[in-house]
Amino acid sequence: MSESQSAANEAEFQQQSQLEELVHGIIAQAQKLGADGVEAGASIDAGLSVTVRLGETETLEYNRDRGLGLTVYFDHRKGSASTADFEPAGIRATVEAACDIARYTSADPCAGLADAERMASVIPDLDLYHPWQLDVDQAIELARDCEAAARAVDERIVNSEGGTLSSYTSMRVSANSHGFSGGYRTSRHSLSCSVVGRQGDEMQRDHWYMAARDHHDLVAPEEVGRMAGERTIRRLGSRRLTTRQAPVIFAADVARGLFGNFISAINGGSLYRKASFLVDHLGKQVFPGFIHIHEQPLLKKALGSAPYDTEGVATQARDLVRDGVLQGYVLDSYSARRLGMETTANAGGVHNLSIDPGDKDLSELLRAMDTGLLVTELIGFGVNILTGDYSRGVAGLWVENGKIQYPVDEITVAGNLRDMFMGIVEVGNDVDLRGNIRSGSVLIEQMTVAGA
Repeated sequence: MSESQSAANEAEFQQQSQLEELVHGIIAQAQKLGADGVEAGASIDAGLSVTVRLGETETLEYNRDRGLGLTVYFDHRKGSASTADFEPAGIRATVEAACDIARYTSADPCAGLADAERMASVIPDLDLYHPWQLDVDQAIELARDCEAAARAVDERIVNSEGGTLSSYTSMRVSANSHGFSGGYRTSRHSLSCSVVGRQGDEMQRDHWYMAARDHHDLVAPEEVGRMAGERTIRRLGSRRLTTRQAPVIFAADVARGLFGNFISAINGGSLYRKASFLVDHLGKQVFPGFIHIHEQPLLKKALGSAPYDTEGVATQARDLVRDGVLQGYVLDSYSARRLGMETTANAGGVHNLSIDPGDKDLSELLRAMDTGLLVTELIGFGVNILTGDYSRGVAGLWVENGKIQYPVDEITVAGNLRDMFMGIVEVGNDVDLRGNIRSGSVLIEQMTVAGA
């Protein structure tokens, strides 16, 4: 380890220790004002983002943000406040504000800290922190290489929304009056590019990106740019479709949206409000028997990993769907109490939701579908979690005899999530690892495909 790296590590250790001292002090102040439950958190975020458009640097942004927040409980009455002022007077005013708010709110018997026995006692190292020692000139060059590769794909690419490189780090510390205290550092680096193609009077845009905790895990900027360019060119010559019933494949990068809808339907807030089509479905078949959906919060270097949720509850691997049967909901402590259940460590959301893939890649899924629609982009909103009704604008590619024939746009796909989930035929092995939901392409037996 170099002398500069050693000094940086020492500075970060000191910074984390200072944040820990800060949140513990906030908790003590709130308790002195009469709070019987307190949770507090503090964070420091830093980053660099560069966008190059048409070969010229268009934006260069540095950010360094900090903040702290707390939630207090006075006999099940809740108050919250936050600030970016770390001076003693600012902190004191924030604590007092939270306590004042709690004194004027109505008591809710389900409000309060998560149960003490559920707190994380050991904070595993998930290898989430990989800072990128990148200067501005290097960042600009990488973004320029990314965009240049996209523009070089085809002479029909006539404009660009730019190539962007972003690199961020974060340090977060949390504690509560149960005695929980934890903190860890994370990083996230990404490369993206979006370009515009023209053919006659028609213009189309598409993009591509990569993201990872460790910049060594990013593909080359030229590869990101090439993908953006090729995706744009394949959209030229788009046609509309007449309304029909047809099989549909959601490409891996949009398929995660389907499973995001599933998570919304089994989220505690939707369930205790009776606002989900999956109310009272625990232990019931909601997917075909080959579907396995599970959380993997402790994966090393993964973008959705976390040792504990935002309430300090220890995360652990668990099944949400096994053999197609719903095994568990997505609950924080409040929604769990409303439902007479226990938290599932999902305050703040799920962590690395993983859908087990089958053995076919996308080209093999296309052959299995034979004739139908490959969806590559979702447009707008049209999902009713209460009823499960689903209608989204899409762009994509029409497939016949297992081969892509031509691009299509200005169409919608419609169905009901209940039928769509049960109608999944296969999940591809082209798993997209760039986010918190990790899925391959999904083939659904039949949906309504309608012209705009």
